[in-house]
Amino acid sequence: MSVRRLAPPNVQPKEFSFSKDNLEWAKKQVAKYPEGRQRSAIIPLLWRAQEQAGGWLPEVAIRYVADFLGVAHIRALEIATFYTMFNLTPVGKVHVQLCGTTPCRLRGADDLEHVCRKRMGEQMEVTQDGKFSWVEVECLGACVNAPMVQIGSDYYEDLTVESFEKILDEFAAGKTPKPGPQIDRQLSEPVGGATTLTDPSLYKGS
Repeated sequence: MSVRRLAPPNVQPKEFSFSKDNLEWAKKQVAKYPEGRQRSAIIPLLWRAQEQAGGWLPEVAIRYVADFLGVAHIRALEIATFYTMFNLTPVGKVHVQLCGTTPCRLRGADDLEHVCRKRMGEQMEVTQDGKFSWVEVECLGACVNAPMVQIGSDYYEDLTVESFEKILDEFAAGKTPKPGPQIDRQLSEPVGGATTLTDPSLYKGS
């Protein structure tokens, strides 16, 4: 695993605290755990802090969550720097997570990576307009629909260079492209349609 460092001081905000809604949400998360085990909520709280901060985790947010849970700052920093789901530097408003694991590579992720580099630069660089950034990640669990990317909370699957470029164009225009498979198939069924359990009589009386 590559070394993960916090963003330099010149891009770090001076302060952070949960919004009113997120504070109430955080309290409910902590209440799920038995007395003395509240620190178990640290990952979801860091995740919500990242979401509130605009897609990345400033150092002050990590420390805030640590104080909120009553744990040493170093413990929260260990978690934030270990899990790659936490972005330690600012990202674009549209942050593309490109799956680079074997199934996606075999089905065209290399070509998608070329698109990312052409349109957005190197990994974790933010475009000048602040709109886009990208990073290669490990398996996102949609291997049957490879190659794919995650943007925000949505998966875009069965991608080609052309369909990926179209998705990025729509985001650039302020639109939200339809997520899921970008070819004519339903969810994760075989390309061309279902091939088993297709006899309607199987479902009579069910």
